[in-house]
Amino acid sequence: MLADHTGRLDQPRGTRRPIRPAYDPESFGRLAERIARFLGTARFIVYMTVFIAVWMTWNIMAPADLRFDPYPFIFLTLMLSLQASYAAPLILLAQNRQADRDRVQYEQDRLVVARNQAEMEYLTREIAGLRAALSEVTTRDYLRAELQRLLDDLREEAR
Repeated sequence: MLADHTGRLDQPRGTRRPIRPAYDPESFGRLAERIARFLGTARFIVYMTVFIAVWMTWNIMAPADLRFDPYPFIFLTLMLSLQASYAAPLILLAQNRQADRDRVQYEQDRLVVARNQAEMEYLTREIAGLRAALSEVTTRDYLRAELQRLLDDLREEAR
């Protein structure tokens, strides 16, 4: 149990409970992505269309005492507005998380491209060095031609 050290400067204060509720931003972000992914499907459009059609049909065709949202469908409009007011920020949050992932992927791709380019430049320098070294090496054809010329010279001298 924490002792109350009110007024004492030589003792640390007790921990305070935060005013704001605590939440895990990562799990909330994953939830937002799942919701945004669902909101972007044809299944959601079909479900929403069926829900609205049933709502409107019930409130037009049902007996008057069972109707809970008469013709202008104010309650339906309120519910759809509420759904849209939550859907828009969730979709934006999911897009921001995707943009962050894309940024990390682009950075990794850039590093891979830079590494590949450095390796390519190194290999190009090595090939150029090998070509330069090979130009100074005696080739088999050159050696044959020289030996043939020396053999011809020796035959001429022997005659």
